[in-house]
Amino acid sequence: MRSKTNKTAAISFLDLFYPTHYLVGIQIEDAMRSGVLTRQQACILWLIRTEGQDGRHMRRKDVERALAAWYEVTSSAVSKSIRALTKPPLDLIVMKEDPDNGREKLVSLTPRGQTFVENMVRNGAAFIDTLVERLTQEEIKQGIHFLSRVEEIHHELRAKAGPTN
Repeated sequence: MRSKTNKTAAISFLDLFYPTHYLVGIQIEDAMRSGVLTRQQACILWLIRTEGQDGRHMRRKDVERALAAWYEVTSSAVSKSIRALTKPPLDLIVMKEDPDNGREKLVSLTPRGQTFVENMVRNGAAFIDTLVERLTQEEIKQGIHFLSRVEEIHHELRAKAGPTN
């Protein structure tokens, strides 16, 4: 049984979630998109960076699975976003046959895409720095610890729940 304190904490976290996500999170995302990409396109590049092999390659179906869960988009919408990233003026990714499975496609960053992702990181960090510079070292340490634990717990719960599709 949950204690009253935990219940109150859950409500307090919930009350902070929307302003944090929609005000701060969207601003970070906008800084990272550089006025060039859609949110879905930025997410594709970020997925490749964080979940892809060597931060440069990812199976197309894994990109689609993540985007469908986050944005509730169709396979054709994902294809449209990926296609736009492969063509001028962006030319940030290429799609190739997966060498491990001829039926699969591999989405890979181009050199231009790698540079764009590096700039995404730099822009996102610069925006976050405007927030972090107002925090104490202890607040920074606690914030990183808290978010790391939330992510760990989330992954544990998802693993326990099993596949979603």
